Amino acid sequence: MEVAVYNIKGEDTGRKVQLNDAVFGLDELNEHVVYLTVKQYLANQRQGTHKSKERSEISGSTRKLGRQKGGGGARHGDINSPLFHGGGRVFGPKPRNYSFKLNKKVKALARRTALSYKAAQQQIIVVENFTFEAPKTKEMLKVLNNLKISDKKVLLVLASRDKNVILSARNLPNAIVANASDVNTYEILNNKVMVLVEGSVDVLNNLK
Repeated sequence: MEVAVYNIKGEDTGRKVQLNDAVFGLDELNEHVVYLTVKQYLANQRQGTHKSKERSEISGSTRKLGRQKGGGGARHGDINSPLFHGGGRVFGPKPRNYSFKLNKKVKALARRTALSYKAAQQQIIVVENFTFEAPKTKEMLKVLNNLKISDKKVLLVLASRDKNVILSARNLPNAIVANASDVNTYEILNNKVMVLVEGSVDVLNNLK
């Protein structure tokens, strides 16, 4: 699959790059592995620090409020009972780890599936390698305007870490920057347009 290369002024350079069909051109898209990988990614973002107190942890009197029988109502026990306002919570949340394991091959297939989907939807733009002399949000916004994607959620994929580009995009709410070697399935799908810096294509083409 060939894709045109643009410069940061939004002009077609007349050159094209080859996208590896083994990565960007899968015939069958496995939605289930994508679901599992996104689920794992979101689960790993959870801190799992939620906690509520049970009746044994509530600070309050342990005096029995009434006699066991003959009161005409339920047997409440002490004031820490879950039946009372301010009492303990029954089966409340406890700190836990939400992460779970996925095989590397499953995650790799999910990433290739996501890239193939973006290519099929024509949501991939390739631009020449570029950088900024200094971090400038205005310069990054100008690039997005030239490519006519400033109103869309954009994932910019770099060949390697570029501090000035990352800092220039940091204040743009619709722009996310990722390295080609680290980009994951969730990031690939959680945008309207993927902008691949030309150098990142070689990295993505060699994904396993």
